Amino acid sequence: MKERLVELIYEKSFKYSEEPVFKLVSGRVSNYYVNCKTVTLHPEGMYLIGNIIFEMIRNLPVAGIGGLTLGADPIADAVAYTSYFKGKPLESFVVRKNAKSHGTMQWIEGNLKPGDKVVIVDDVITTGKSTIEAINRAREAGLTIVKVIALVDRQEGGYEAVEKAVADIKADFKVVEAVVTREELMGLYRSRNVGMNK
Repeated sequence: MKERLVELIYEKSFKYSEEPVFKLVSGRVSNYYVNCKTVTLHPEGMYLIGNIIFEMIRNLPVAGIGGLTLGADPIADAVAYTSYFKGKPLESFVVRKNAKSHGTMQWIEGNLKPGDKVVIVDDVITTGKSTIEAINRAREAGLTIVKVIALVDRQEGGYEAVEKAVADIKADFKVVEAVVTREELMGLYRSRNVGMNK
């Protein structure tokens, strides 16, 4: 499953240029661009992501999975959907970018309550900013974070920043994990472009 997911991300989400031409959210320009939504919103992508991430967390004592909208939403939904069929239902939740302007004015949407243990997910980690924002909002809402998973780690320092943000979590397992790394995608790029400059 993992091998197929790497292929799907490479085919649908990954772009590479010898010259840095892709403008990132941070404002920096990069040689790489990964738009995971083309995979997280794809039927096969949802199936693979749901199963792979569920297997990564199935033995953890968690009640829910979610992260900052919009990148995390289809990932959390795919895992929650899969969890039901696997006999260990998990709630999916959404961390808003802005507090709701009416009603309860909350930052978190879903069926979780303070004290519940959760997994934070994100589609891509570059600087780690959106993942850390989700971690902070979830903690402010009283949720206990057990693990953080990124679909793709661009390997540009964000992973380490996220590790620092959850350094207080004591566990006998890896607290921060990435399903796919930029290096794995570049490995596929190189193998499919043998004989070219890169």
